[in-house]
Formats: sequence, C-alpha cells, structure tokens
Amino acid sequence: MVCYDVIVMKTVLDFENETGFDPGFDIEKTAESVIKTVLEGESFPCGAIVCLLITDPETVKEINSEYRDIDNTTDVLSFPNTEWDEPSDYECEGFKDKSLIDPESGLFMLGQIVLNEERIVSQANEYGHSVMREYSFLIAHSMLHLLGYDHMEEDEARIMEDKQREYLDLLGITR
Repeated sequence: MVCYDVIVMKTVLDFENETGFDPGFDIEKTAESVIKTVLEGESFPCGAIVCLLITDPETVKEINSEYRDIDNTTDVLSFPNTEWDEPSDYECEGFKDKSLIDPESGLFMLGQIVLNEERIVSQANEYGHSVMREYSFLIAHSMLHLLGYDHMEEDEARIMEDKQREYLDLLGITR
C-alpha cells in the first residue's frame, strides 16, 4: 500500500455547488459525514480526497455523454480513480498506484461524484422521503462505486443496497 504515512481517516472533500443548491440543511457537512461513514465502514486504510460536484441536468448529461457515451441525464455519476480487482480490495494493483497520492497532502485521490440537483429533489418526492435522505443515499451509493462496488448483477445489487442502508442507518438518515 502506498499511503503509509497518512493520518488514517483524514478525508478532504473537494466540494463544488454550481447551482447554489440549498435544501435547508448543511449539504457540505452532510456529504462529509456520509463519505467518512462509508470509508470507515469499508475500513479504508488511509486518508482520502473525494471530489463532489452538484450541478444541473444539462451538465450531468454532457458529462455522461462525454465520459460514458450515454446521451442522457442521470441522478449521479461516479468516477473512481482506480480499477479495483474486488470491492474495497486495498491490496489490488490499482490501489498501489503512487500517481493517485496527492503530492501536497499525501492523501489518496479516490475519485469524483457528480450529483444532479433536480434529480435529488424529484426522486425524494417520488420515493416519499426527505431531500436529505436522497442526497445522502446518492453520495453513499456513489462512494461504494468509488470503492469498486457495482450493481450489474442481482447479488452485487443486494450487497450495495444492504451497505447503503447500513451506512445511512448509522447516520440516522432513514426513510
């Protein structure tokens, strides 16, 4: 592992709110809490930098088209900086890539999360829960993607769903 000298669990959130999204709670503090809870729950072995962008549907569509060749908007995009052999496998070659250590802070650059502000609100209404719950859910979901989890197969989806629920329950953010 390359992050030997890093203070364990120091997390830096590189936060950008392009739309001025203000749902009535501290979105930066909430994001930090969710990110730290997932990293702790997944026994992430070193400090991390996570970039989080809140933007509009058009920008999400552009990013989705450019990087995934999907010409649609979506609720959240996740861009992990490493290839994982298995989820949360901190012995995989991708995790040992020294170029993913920020030279200034010594923290592992985990990846980027892009949230669609309009979808956060519309999905909260659709699913009958708070905007805070939807926002937190999307961040937890994306963090699991940054750590190598996926939901393409039924068993993978069940694992992700259980972990998302567990981490939000730990934070007291329930439906």
